[in-house]
Amino acid sequence: MKYLRIPFFAALLIVTAMLKVKAQVAIAPQVPPAGIMQQSQLWNILLTNANKTKSYVKVIMRLTDAVTGQGVMTGITRLVELPIGATMLHLADFQPISTEYLLPVQDQRPNAMLLPGKYIICYSVVVDRDKTVAPGTEDCIRFVVEPVSPPILNLPVDKDTLQTSLPAFTWIPPAPLNLYSDLNYDITVVAVWPGQVPADAIQQNIPMYHGAALRQPFLNYPAGAPTLDTGVNYAWMVTALNGRQYSAQTDIHTFRVAKAAPVTEEDLTSFVGLTRNGTTKPLQVGTTLKCSYNNESGEQAVNYEIIALQQQNKVVAQGKLTLQPGPNMISIPLQRVGNLSGGNLYSFRFVNARNESWELKFMYSSPK
Repeated sequence: MKYLRIPFFAALLIVTAMLKVKAQVAIAPQVPPAGIMQQSQLWNILLTNANKTKSYVKVIMRLTDAVTGQGVMTGITRLVELPIGATMLHLADFQPISTEYLLPVQDQRPNAMLLPGKYIICYSVVVDRDKTVAPGTEDCIRFVVEPVSPPILNLPVDKDTLQTSLPAFTWIPPAPLNLYSDLNYDITVVAVWPGQVPADAIQQNIPMYHGAALRQPFLNYPAGAPTLDTGVNYAWMVTALNGRQYSAQTDIHTFRVAKAAPVTEEDLTSFVGLTRNGTTKPLQVGTTLKCSYNNESGEQAVNYEIIALQQQNKVVAQGKLTLQPGPNMISIPLQRVGNLSGGNLYSFRFVNARNESWELKFMYSSPK
């Protein structure tokens, strides 16, 4: 049994010594937690060699999108001589670096700006002449690369009450735009339930509408989406992405849809058609003269006259009508015409672009 214990304790001492050597090279990345960042700043690293002699190490870096889990880039440095104590190293100290870019939208220049987004970066230190070839020290940190200006919601303004259930959403793009090679947006619209704050609604509630990969900073709420109800508070937010990589998001705004005002439908049967040269029988008309005209000649406007037929065809009123091509419903408020007498016969007429005279005769009944 004595002979069996010696190899066991010897192996234990060897493993302990290996772990001790590995633990004696510490890494402390100097990556800021947030802000605008160059790729070269990823290689600002403080290495501490606690061994009694200098060491030779390689550093392995892995950059990952913290939202999607998609790898962004990896890098392996050359073998670097590490003296005893703490040493601050930068990009030039590690060159040449074997780098692999895993996203096609990533700028591959060493001093290029990192795209806006949320990241996880992990570093591993491999000590030379370690037969296990296993990383001696590992460290992972999270950081956020922010654009100079995130996208800003524009319309509807925050806490607005809209008169339509199909609102138009607009926002201001993030800046500077030259940071993006494939800028697109996601928009989320959710209902906010009583007692709920908008931020919780965005995170927890099923969206009323979610639009993805929008190329323009605006969206008209689709008619085929779930109807926005009156009396409900809605929250909306826009996320900017580069490709499908998260970049930045707006604040959260809310809006409501107002109850629709009752619409009074006009009785179109009360509109009597104008005829050429006024061949129809006179109508009995009160406060408003209603007539219809089919604008086949396509003029935009005509000048009309109201003529007193019992006063030697005296012109008692004149005006201008704005027309559209095709059918037109014309309403003339007669109470604004001051020269009409109750029980008298009048003619409403105009001449179109074809020099055709269109007319309607009416008997005026003055209001009591």
